[in-house]
Amino acid sequence: MRVAMIGTGYVGLVSGVCFSDFGHDVVCVDKAQAKIEMLRRGDMPIYEPGLESLAARNVAAGRLSFSTDLAAALDGADAVFIAVGTPTRRGDGHADLSYVYAAAEEVGRAMTAPGVVVIKSTVPVGTNREVLRILRRVRPELVIDVASNPEFLREGAAIEDFMRPDRVVVGAATERARDVLRALYRPLSLRDAPIHFTSLESAELIKYAANAMLATRITFINEIADLCEHVGADVQDVAHGVGLDRRIGPKFLHPGPGYGGSCFPKDTLALARTGQSANSPLRIVETVIAVNDARKRRMVEKISGALDDRLAGRRIAVFGVTFKPDTDDMREAPSLVVVPALIGAGAAVTICDPHGRKEGEALLPGAAWREDPYEAAAAADAIVLLTEWNMFRGLDLARLRSVMSGDALVDLRNIYRPAEAAAAGFAYTSIGRPAAAPA
Repeated sequence: MRVAMIGTGYVGLVSGVCFSDFGHDVVCVDKAQAKIEMLRRGDMPIYEPGLESLAARNVAAGRLSFSTDLAAALDGADAVFIAVGTPTRRGDGHADLSYVYAAAEEVGRAMTAPGVVVIKSTVPVGTNREVLRILRRVRPELVIDVASNPEFLREGAAIEDFMRPDRVVVGAATERARDVLRALYRPLSLRDAPIHFTSLESAELIKYAANAMLATRITFINEIADLCEHVGADVQDVAHGVGLDRRIGPKFLHPGPGYGGSCFPKDTLALARTGQSANSPLRIVETVIAVNDARKRRMVEKISGALDDRLAGRRIAVFGVTFKPDTDDMREAPSLVVVPALIGAGAAVTICDPHGRKEGEALLPGAAWREDPYEAAAAADAIVLLTEWNMFRGLDLARLRSVMSGDALVDLRNIYRPAEAAAAGFAYTSIGRPAAAPA
């Protein structure tokens, strides 16, 4: 099949590359000439493991191309995907749908034959119906169907998620739209991936409800971790014991500095605003948002406490600033709260992150950067482990301690065992676990 993918951001680029690997003929379209030229050279504008090699393979096979020519991309397309951004709208927290609606109007004007327009962007309930109205207004003479096909891609594991999904959700009101999406995803039938067909509204809400549920689990275990610190329990044991219940499961029960990224913060906020607008408030989601925002600020207090509540003049090495490992995405990362607060309190901060510098240098002014964690820790009073990249999991703790001036290790991802850190000479602070006595 021939596919036009409008937007080469994270979702559009990964989806377009993966569809081409299914054997479809895919053209990824973007207005940004510089980005298209970069993609044509084989350079990826984002870091996602495996994406560059997968794109190169399908470009070489003639199944994948990149273009700024919308009309040419739509010519003969069986499906036109809109995968543009829906950031939080300033002032009110609703999703900004201006990019989606603008793309829908441009697509409608450029279409020359009946077709199926698929909304891949994360959009609130009612958006697909509005897109359909726009298309009918712009091109009343054409029969254009609209489908909702939300993405469920984890940054750092997006290719695996696309190729081996838990499910594919398709909201469609017509049989033609269902047939086109069924044919596009037919390669997954060999892997028994279920395609869940619903109404447009249900598909839109599934995406938001799923992200809100995951954000709630993260926030819940973070609050349990706080309670563990007050009562002497170990959150690792508690989370494991809870996760063994098959009704609950172990995923997303890992305490840390709060959720961030491109999805959970904006999607929980958009869902909360949708509930308020529909006069059906989602109190749990509203509380999750508030608790998570406070969580990031609370981490600054935890770091300060490890340094006797005196940050001014201290040297602090921060390991990891992207919102999660295996991505260069800094959106809503806890580091964007933690690092500026440390610098604002008078600390000198040095950052080590394998892929965070590209975005992070502009977002975290005043910080120094080092490629090597031992160099970053040199003469530091404290190390703060903020993002659990693999490169930080097997560090030589004794060597790390030997290059420091101080002895504080604040592990906000619980990578190390308290006894192991204490044996290396650290005054160790973690999340929701009792501290080990120094060796």
